[in-house]
Amino acid sequence: MVQDKKIRVIVGKPGLDGHDRGAKVLARALRDAGMEVIYTGLHQTPAQIVETVIQEDPDVLCLSILSGAHNELFPRVMQIMKEKGINDVLVMAGGVIPDDDVPPLKAIGFEGFFGPGSKLQDIIDYIKTHLKR
Repeated sequence: MVQDKKIRVIVGKPGLDGHDRGAKVLARALRDAGMEVIYTGLHQTPAQIVETVIQEDPDVLCLSILSGAHNELFPRVMQIMKEKGINDVLVMAGGVIPDDDVPPLKAIGFEGFFGPGSKLQDIIDYIKTHLKR
């Protein structure tokens, strides 16, 4: 019997944001849902996050930010991914992202926005129904 490949997810914390409880809770929930999860840890640069994407070949990249630097850091991650030819990864955003900032992030390739209070099952379901493979 052939089993489906496990969904591989990277949970990344770009920038100087030092709050990672939500990212750790998400990582645990995704792991409990049967996904393989790589957590980058705090204070990652966009280049470091993309290097992890290159090394780990995930299906999903979940970026979490609370610092308000999403309009600087998230586009940089997408720019580097495009430069490296990475276009088969579902890229999601979490944390504190004002509604007005969502459309420009969607325009550069972000999908799935989950802020504080989001249900973990909703995130899991979103990943399962929006994979690019």
